[in-house]
Order: sequence, then C-alpha cells, then structure tokens
Amino acid sequence: MRWPSERAALALATLVAGTAMEPATARAAAGVPAAVDPSYGRIDGDIALVVAAGLAVASPGPRAEAELRLRYLQTAGVFAALEDGGLLGSGAEPWRTLSTGVELRPLFLFRWLKGRETEHARLDLAIDSIALELGATFDQPRDGVFASRRGFQAGLGIELPVFESASGPWVGLRGLLRWSDEALGQGAVSGRPGPQAVLAVTIAWHQLVAAHVVDVGDEAPE
Repeated sequence: MRWPSERAALALATLVAGTAMEPATARAAAGVPAAVDPSYGRIDGDIALVVAAGLAVASPGPRAEAELRLRYLQTAGVFAALEDGGLLGSGAEPWRTLSTGVELRPLFLFRWLKGRETEHARLDLAIDSIALELGATFDQPRDGVFASRRGFQAGLGIELPVFESASGPWVGLRGLLRWSDEALGQGAVSGRPGPQAVLAVTIAWHQLVAAHVVDVGDEAPE
C-alpha cells in the first residue's frame, strides 16, 4: 500500500523544513506507520556526503580515480573528481584529469512523493540514483603542466547499493564524453579527434547528514 498524500505531508515536514524533525517523528506526524520507510533512509538528512575511489577506463590507458560529491535532498549537487594515470603506471593520456561540475538526479522526489516504488529497496535506490552531470575538465598531458588543457564533459551514471539503505557502501558506474576547448572552439573539423569516452567504476560511501540548510537564516531576531 502507498500513501502519496502522507508522503507529501512528510516531505513538508522533513525536506522543505530542512529535516528539522527526526525522520521517525516526521513520519508519525504525517500519519505514516513507523515500520514503513519507502525512502529507505534517503530523508534521514538533507545533505548526502559521498567519498569514492575507483578506476576511469579510457584510451590509451586507465587512470585511478577519487571523487567527492555533495547532494542536496538526493536530487542535485556538485562534484569533484581526480584521475591519475601515474598511480597505475599506465599509458594514459591525459596523464591526470581534474573534473568538477553539477549533478542532477531527477527521479527520487517525484517517485517518492507519488508513491511509485517497486517495494524492492535495492532496485528503487538504483533507479533513483540515475544521474546526469555536466562539468569542466582540467587536463595534464604527459610531461606537461597540470590544468594546461581545459575542456567540457557530459555524463550519465547509476549506482547500486550494497545494503538496502541510502547510507552505506555503493558501487557506481558512469559513462562520460569529454571535449577539449580546442575541439569545441573549432567545431567539427575533418581529421580532428572526436570526444574522449571514459567509463568510471567506483566504490563509494554515502553518508546522510542533517545540515538543516533550508533553516539557515530562519532564526527569529533577538
């Protein structure tokens, strides 16, 4: 059974209010049975902190990767990722890449408020993790200077939870396309290389934090 109206009330109690109440208290206020948590812990905090490590596979060689991500309400956020071919001794080109940008996960709030879960925690969490990202890249060629080449990237990703909970370990998979500034500036020119395709595989830890971002500045003046 699903409770769309109760979930809307719960959203007002926890998400819009910046998770001012504890999740269990908010669920009780919304009239949702205490044993039911169709969010699987995704509203236990308004901010998700994500630390990840893995491998970025691209031609002509792979690079080790580390990531840091911050998401608000499991829906939108920012990220920074560093890839380093030197750690693997590979023939990667570029040798190092720093990427930063924004991430959008459009499915979670819509599906949760509508009560459209499959009632299989891992599947629901995986579907709602589908993300679009856009960002800038800063490359270091082999024997070159860090960030001497810049570019743009677009990506699509999905994550699979190890446990049936939003907090904890996840396995991630992202496909990326990257264009250099030179390629973007000159457009499609015969003989020029196309975008570089990158496949990133990571193991991450997700931690939900009640940061009360919406509450900032709402305190009554003394």
